[in-house]
Amino acid sequence: MYREHPLANESEITPASLILNLLWLAFGGAVSALGWFVAALVMCVTIIGLPWARAAFDNGVYTLWPFGARAISRERIYGEEIGTGPLGFLGNIIWFVLAGWWLALAHLLAAIVLGLTIIGIPFAWAHLKLAGFALWPIGRTIVSADFDRPEPYYRYRR
Repeated sequence: MYREHPLANESEITPASLILNLLWLAFGGAVSALGWFVAALVMCVTIIGLPWARAAFDNGVYTLWPFGARAISRERIYGEEIGTGPLGFLGNIIWFVLAGWWLALAHLLAAIVLGLTIIGIPFAWAHLKLAGFALWPIGRTIVSADFDRPEPYYRYRR
C-alpha cells in the first residue's frame, strides 16, 4: 500500500466514502480490481510489459478504493523521476494507443449507464475518475482526496 493512499491512514476515511467503497466492492469493484492486478502480473511475466505493470497496478489500487481518493502527478510528491519525465510521456503515448483509449471508453460507457439512475450517480462519478486515470496513468499516483501540498513532498522527507 502506498503511504499516500487513503487506506494507509484509516482515521482519514470518512463514513460516506467507507460506505460507498464497500458498496463499490460488493457490486463489481473487487472483480475489476482483480482484473487490473492480474493484468499487472501478466505484464511483469512478459517482461516487455514491465514498464506498464506499475500503471496497471495503480489502476487496480484506484479501482479497489475510488471514493475518498484522487490521482495526482507523482512529481508533486517525489519530484522529477523517470515516470514524470520524457520517458513517462512516451510510456503514456504507448499506453494510450494500445490500451488507454478503450479502457477509458469502457469506464465512460459504464458511467453513462450508471448515471441514468439516481442511486448510480456516485458510481458513475467514480467511473469518470477511473476513465481519466486509465487514459494516462504513468507518472501519476493515488492519494487521499484532501491531499494538498503546495510544494513537492520530497522536500519535507528525510
